Amino acid sequence: MNLSYWEIKSWLTNVDYTIVGSGIVGLNCALQLKQRFPTASILILERGTLPQGASTKNAGFACFGSLSEIINDLKTHSEDEVFQLVKKRIDGLQLLRQRLGDDIIDYQELGGYELFSKTDDLYEESQSKKDSINLLLKPLFNQEVFSFKPNEFNFKNCHDTLGYNQFEGQIDTGKMMASLTQLVLGSGVKILNNSTVEQFSENDNSVNIKTDQFEFSTSKLLIATNGFASALDISEVKPARAQVLITKPIENLHIKGTFHLDQGYYYFRNIDNRLLFGGGRNLDFKGEETTELTQTQRIQDKLEDLLKTTILPHTAFDIDYRWTGIMGVGQQKKPIVKQLSNNVFCGVRLGGMGVAIGSLVGKELADLL
Repeated sequence: MNLSYWEIKSWLTNVDYTIVGSGIVGLNCALQLKQRFPTASILILERGTLPQGASTKNAGFACFGSLSEIINDLKTHSEDEVFQLVKKRIDGLQLLRQRLGDDIIDYQELGGYELFSKTDDLYEESQSKKDSINLLLKPLFNQEVFSFKPNEFNFKNCHDTLGYNQFEGQIDTGKMMASLTQLVLGSGVKILNNSTVEQFSENDNSVNIKTDQFEFSTSKLLIATNGFASALDISEVKPARAQVLITKPIENLHIKGTFHLDQGYYYFRNIDNRLLFGGGRNLDFKGEETTELTQTQRIQDKLEDLLKTTILPHTAFDIDYRWTGIMGVGQQKKPIVKQLSNNVFCGVRLGGMGVAIGSLVGKELADLL
């Protein structure tokens, strides 16, 4: 890359902290570092023109897990682990709302609903375990979280009763990321987009970083790339592609709130009188373990089929856009926030809960130093 003396001097010299990834985690990490070390030189490197993973691609659910999802988590995690996961999500959402303000991110607590297909056992299991889950979560909310309500949205091919969570909210993802970015730039942190970190090597008191554009050294390196973490040899994180579509505006779209289906593997909501619908990774876990930002026919067909048969059975609609995001998942749902070596740290594996826990993981990452 053809860099001038000024560019090298102003952006790539005497860098104290370099953060890889300008998503929710990276930006919150930068803000926390600036708070702790006001005079430090902080640089964020972002591989995309916009944050490339999931931070600007997600559905904007301010959620902490549907009833069937929490029940499923208890099959692979202890009760205390699940309690701590939910607590971290709630704490993270509170931090996000405090940091940016509800008006700026268009936070609305319209409640969350869960549809249950008639072809599996999730409905019966959720009914039978609702009380024990409410008891588990009572210390966090001081009242019951999950209940059941009649299906007043005219959804078809599902049970007539929907799971309901009064505490679930929604945000405008674009407004959240734009305001976070403005906060970070306003604090004096620099962001370089279209810069992919290819490799790094460590000395006693610095890290040499090679991107596809330039090389430089930094005192500390903080990795916040989540779904792309495996590219930097963090093997506990696997990429998980999420495919999303959105319809053109629909007149009198009566759907309000956030909606889950099939243990949270499908999710939809009304945004600007359009139906945003995503998911389907469970149709092909291995195939969706990729960082390719493309769609597949199988999943797109399934999303459209569910729209026609279940969600909007009596409503004509046209698809306006389709896109994909890349999440970071692993065998456990607890995020990885740790020191990797003397001068390298990471905050990754958000497990599809980036809106909920991203702010907190970013803060925890900065606090490792």
